[in-house]
Amino acid sequence: MVILQRRVAALSQSSLERFVLRARQAAGLRGNANILVTGSDVMRVLNRQFRGKNKPTDVLSFPASSPLIANGRKSTHAGEIAISSDIAAKNAVRFGHSAAEEVKILILHGILHLAGFDHERDNGQMARKEMKLRQALRLPVALLQRNESVKSKSAKKRHVLSVAARRA
Repeated sequence: MVILQRRVAALSQSSLERFVLRARQAAGLRGNANILVTGSDVMRVLNRQFRGKNKPTDVLSFPASSPLIANGRKSTHAGEIAISSDIAAKNAVRFGHSAAEEVKILILHGILHLAGFDHERDNGQMARKEMKLRQALRLPVALLQRNESVKSKSAKKRHVLSVAARRA
């Protein structure tokens, strides 16, 4: 299920549902994922409540702890993903692609988390998988790769400023 609390240009609920299905299949995720596209105000509340961080974030993933039972049958439910349309729009401008593409990148990232990947502990396994899937799904630069690129540029800029300050 996809819930668009906040609209994103060039992205309809039905097109997003089709993308989620393709991304789930490509990632090998069994079960359904509920997607919420909302604003940064809601993301701040969720991030504070579930991660103890009082700031908005671009994407949060909530893996299901166990399968649901629906109408007496076992239903596979992989979990939920929440996305900030506000941050997605800013990132899209920053990285030179559409907000719709950015939302899809964030969904793919969340789906990989639901599939059990953890970029903070997996020695690059998630980043490699995300890169392959991004290419297969025709998406711009992968989220983890971008973050490394931004960190690297930021570190270089701080170094240059530090050297300049010492010379002054």
